[in-house]
Amino acid sequence: MPETTNAKDAAAEPAGAPELPEGPVRPPIPFSYKKPEAFKGVKAGILLAQTDLVRARVQIIREGGANNLHWHLGVDTVWMVLKGRVRFYGADNEVIADLGVHEGMITPRGSQYWFESAGEDELELLQIAAFEKGARARKVDIEPLAFPRSEYPQIDMRLKTSG
Repeated sequence: MPETTNAKDAAAEPAGAPELPEGPVRPPIPFSYKKPEAFKGVKAGILLAQTDLVRARVQIIREGGANNLHWHLGVDTVWMVLKGRVRFYGADNEVIADLGVHEGMITPRGSQYWFESAGEDELELLQIAAFEKGARARKVDIEPLAFPRSEYPQIDMRLKTSG
């Protein structure tokens, strides 16, 4: 569990105490999610928010939708089911988890997995990816893609800020 220090305690600590990061500190970024009315294909990615260290999106997977066996370099990912059911598999197609609404799991970088929609409802799967600072984050496919990337629309729902 990471150590937590409140601002009042940090100010009273001796030299070497935690400091704010160098450079400008970005303000908090609100976001919201609304399922798109329609999209082509069996899968869509909905980008909610992103910084240099974390990305939040929802993947919508229709019945029969799945991805391929792969792993990630420089990325740990938290998954949580918002609607439907998902089944995660590892190498050799062993079931890692069968999850319903408000259940989830973490896929640490380097772990091999794939998943599929496992229920009658469309799957809405929250994906929060944390990027290793300084690493070249990328997906490494072990098996071919289940369908062409052109059939996987990416929809940017980040809130536009004025300024």
